[in-house]
Amino acid sequence: MKIKQYRTQFIKELAPFYDAYEAESFFYLILEEKHKLRQIDLALNHELVFTDDDFVMWDALLKQLKKEVPIQYLLGKTHFYGLDFEVNDNVLIPRPETEELVEWIINENSSAPKSKKIKILDIGTGSGCIAVSLAKNLPNATVYAIDVSKKALETAKKNAINNNVEVVFMLKNVLELEMLKSDYDIIVSNPPYIRNLEKQEIRKNVLDYEPHLALFVEDDDALIFYRQIASLARKNLSDNGRIYFEINQYLGKETVDLLEKMGFKEIELRKDIYDNDRMISCKI
Repeated sequence: MKIKQYRTQFIKELAPFYDAYEAESFFYLILEEKHKLRQIDLALNHELVFTDDDFVMWDALLKQLKKEVPIQYLLGKTHFYGLDFEVNDNVLIPRPETEELVEWIINENSSAPKSKKIKILDIGTGSGCIAVSLAKNLPNATVYAIDVSKKALETAKKNAINNNVEVVFMLKNVLELEMLKSDYDIIVSNPPYIRNLEKQEIRKNVLDYEPHLALFVEDDDALIFYRQIASLARKNLSDNGRIYFEINQYLGKETVDLLEKMGFKEIELRKDIYDNDRMISCKI
């Protein structure tokens, strides 16, 4: 069968689960990853065909996609802030909103003189997407990252190596820390923030396959990670240092109020590309 014909069949079979645009994007992601062919290649050569072995591989992927397994897990990788990251079911799949958080930090710190060294701590690093991206784009930074999951850290370490950056990774549960071992100029975190009451809003591909440890918090204490990290920052944030958080879109005001009550100032709440409250920065 010609690849162009299979493309039509592939999109049609995914119609009950995804819209046509998303199904088509899956097709071209797989085509490029597995065959090194781009959309333009297929447009220029309508006679390209799949082998029998190709069909076996494609049908296996199609079966998993019908179960709504994330395409990133099936391919074992994703793109984030211009870099490639290995992902698996031990880590969250990086989101575009988190890229905005990374860009905010880079924009506010990239103009600093190279002689001015800064120390960054990423709390709850997961795949390492934030830590690795900052290390790649801020050459004057020494980046540290912690996570409670040993398997997540193994993935993050691979991502640092694959992207040729140095990050110091540490296995720690931030909720059990009374103090950090060092002072930092930047503390950044995208912690668990989705309340259990919001689970009905979560798509099946996230709810069934991404690690709940990195996603959910109890309804009655949804800001537990922000309170703890802010408390640590009061002890271990350097003079003029800043915290950067990704936050629950429904709890922007509550998060600002929490930080104000804890004595932080210059609190800035920003919206993401979807016009949701998503990021906060502040200093002591």
